[in-house]
Amino acid sequence: MDWLRSWLPSSCIVPGPSARGIRTTNSQTEVSTTASLFEAFSLKALHVKNRIMMSPMCQYSVWAQDGAPNDWHYVHYVSRAVGGTGLIMIEMTDVVPDGRITVYDLGIWDDAHIPAFRRVIDQVHAYHACVGIQLAHAGRKAESLELRPEAPSAIAFSDKYRVPHELTRDEVRRIVDAFAEGARRAVAAGVDTLELHGAHGYLIHQFMSPLSNHRQDEYGEPTRFGVEIIEAVKSEMPSSMPLIMRLSATEYTDGGYHFEQLIEMARVYRDHGVDMFDVSSGGNAVVAIHEYPGYQAPYAASLKRVLNVPVIAVGRLESYDLASSFVERADVDLIAIARGLLKDPYWANSAALHFEGRVQVPKQYYRAFARRFTVGDAS
Repeated sequence: MDWLRSWLPSSCIVPGPSARGIRTTNSQTEVSTTASLFEAFSLKALHVKNRIMMSPMCQYSVWAQDGAPNDWHYVHYVSRAVGGTGLIMIEMTDVVPDGRITVYDLGIWDDAHIPAFRRVIDQVHAYHACVGIQLAHAGRKAESLELRPEAPSAIAFSDKYRVPHELTRDEVRRIVDAFAEGARRAVAAGVDTLELHGAHGYLIHQFMSPLSNHRQDEYGEPTRFGVEIIEAVKSEMPSSMPLIMRLSATEYTDGGYHFEQLIEMARVYRDHGVDMFDVSSGGNAVVAIHEYPGYQAPYAASLKRVLNVPVIAVGRLESYDLASSFVERADVDLIAIARGLLKDPYWANSAALHFEGRVQVPKQYYRAFARRFTVGDAS
């Protein structure tokens, strides 16, 4: 881990007005030296007003158990848009009912879900934030129904989980089709981007890992399933819409893959159409992970450097100075904030005040800021 820690900043740099960042065209991204946390970012037709993304975090709050977002999700996501977040990534949203972790998870397996998502997305857009949906299938971690969970191989996640059913080829292909249909519905609901969940021990990750994939057919190749999903999803997306993929950089255990192998799998995904990687870690084995502020960002920085691809860093980045330093040094392109945005829906505005002494808020909130700071209308 010493080589990873060498990526961590010894001192945090506060972004200044002369920072430079990303210049884009529809065909490529040109990366220059530094960028402020509050400089815009563009990738294809995605134009984000700053470098702050709300990390997808399961809320387990679909009380009707029907997969559709409700008032909780509306308030949850729209409030972070009001709070200045540039890109809202809606939580793990499952493409089939039996792919949910719990029955309280979001789903996008039916056209009836589209209006409920559109209600949230339209209002997020009204406050000048971009929005994506993370498409997923929990695989062997699905505990939502009485049916046995499904996985590449009949290997339980732990002794506390049921042994999953090993997917047949036809069942694998039906799931690939379900991802495509989920993408179609998400596009119809108005998203600006999509993210595939290939991390944290869920189904795409399970196919990638020797811990969970012992197949002897073509799907024993670790990237085959993911590539088929990428191609299927992109067939339902506008060519101008970027595709993001979340990956676990390492599995932290003997028998699992390590970062060097992950880089090669990510290379395959990039070459088949992934435009940006959201780099997390772990989740496919029961193992204690030593977490510290910014502990996963060096993986993202290395992936960016080796593959020359835009990346998102996530993991204990609540510190404004630490988050900014990774962008300022051009280690990463976006910062995904998780717990920080649960604690403070206005984390982005708070960071803007910390660095710049100015913030854009709805006019209804001016009285809280106008006497001390420069304000702008975000309504």
